[in-house]
Amino acid sequence: MIERINNIDQLQNFIKKDIYFVRIMSLIKAYGCEYDFARFYRQKDETENITAIISRLDGDFTLCCKGDADLTELEEFFTVMGFNSLLTDESVNMPRKFSEGIVMSTDKRLELPCPYGETDRFPRLMELYNYVDYDSLDFEAWYVDISHRIRHGCARAYTFNVNNEIVSSGIFSSIYNDDAILSAVQTSPLYRKMGYGSYLISDMLSDIKGTVYLMREKDLNEQFYLRLGFENQRKN
Repeated sequence: MIERINNIDQLQNFIKKDIYFVRIMSLIKAYGCEYDFARFYRQKDETENITAIISRLDGDFTLCCKGDADLTELEEFFTVMGFNSLLTDESVNMPRKFSEGIVMSTDKRLELPCPYGETDRFPRLMELYNYVDYDSLDFEAWYVDISHRIRHGCARAYTFNVNNEIVSSGIFSSIYNDDAILSAVQTSPLYRKMGYGSYLISDMLSDIKGTVYLMREKDLNEQFYLRLGFENQRKN
């Protein structure tokens, strides 16, 4: 049975160590269950065990499920609900599922020498938005969401600055308990291979006690993240 929940406590008996769990739990911690644009669901079996949890942010869904989840019921659920995107483990066979990238994770912490410059743990979000260049993403919508998450301890933004100029950036877009998801990693072309991006990420990792996850595009930046202690979750 799949049911909409109205309290984060209704998910307290479901624990799974992966990027999808962190994403969903961070979202419900930030927004709760009172907003119509952010909805949360759980699937239970006949013994009342939770076998899957689901978040819906507007038309974008994230699914985290265990091995005993009823995939047929989940497929029917997503077919009826419809979605713009569905983020879940590649081993889960869902309709119209698309992949955003390869999951990597690390529990390691590296101490790298600090290059000339400094980490800003409270950057101006307008400057960060312009630096990352979010294409067609509306600034107001992005700002409202990321600032809300930051205020609720569910996200953090960072830049590395040289002479008051941003040369590298990174965001923990989801934080739950001691784990986090790294995104929006970027270094200006003129400042690459100078150690700025590596140092910034290592500095960011030092703020997280647990596991840090990320998604990278296939065939891109693998060696960069491997050098920082990340490992692929699956062989590709």
